[in-house]
Amino acid sequence: MPAITPAAVWAALDDVKDPEIPVVSVVELGIVQSVSVDADRVTVAITPTFTGCPALHVMRAEIADRVLALGATSVDVPVVLDPPWTSDRIAPAARERMRSIGLAPPPPARRAFRADIDLAPVPPRTADPTPEAGAPGASRPGGFDLSAGLASATGATFEAAPVACPFCGSIDTTVANAFGPTICRVLLYCHACQQPFEQFKPL
Repeated sequence: MPAITPAAVWAALDDVKDPEIPVVSVVELGIVQSVSVDADRVTVAITPTFTGCPALHVMRAEIADRVLALGATSVDVPVVLDPPWTSDRIAPAARERMRSIGLAPPPPARRAFRADIDLAPVPPRTADPTPEAGAPGASRPGGFDLSAGLASATGATFEAAPVACPFCGSIDTTVANAFGPTICRVLLYCHACQQPFEQFKPL
């Protein structure tokens, strides 16, 4: 059997899909930090998108199985939290595939994620004069509103880039729930096409 090389391991890992986003591999998502090979012993260091990710044990098992299939006799998959994972590690092609399944990719991580800023509820936005119902400046009922600016615990206001709907491309969207089906997602609603959708949280 030919010797195992780091390049061969990286190529094999590109076939391991994220359990929660099956159109994206763990390599494209930036979860794999490093690969080292010592004869037939391989170490693959990974960093989860969120500490405590419930899919972590599944990813570790699938990574080990895939590398063992290359002929390795021992595979170690340690979890490394420093440096931490950021959404800037997601490959451009992976972002496009996220959109294809109705999952909005996160914007560039220009600053560290702050729960009190990024997920804070704000009053519905209004405009003067009052726009036609359904227009971008119209009032929205309750909930969260990213495009109106996000309030921190201190009352300061932060402008946030609007989230484009992955279905129609409109930026007339609001956050419906800061807690999605998994800890790494947020639920939004598009007022243009009236479709709910999810976004991968920026970190």
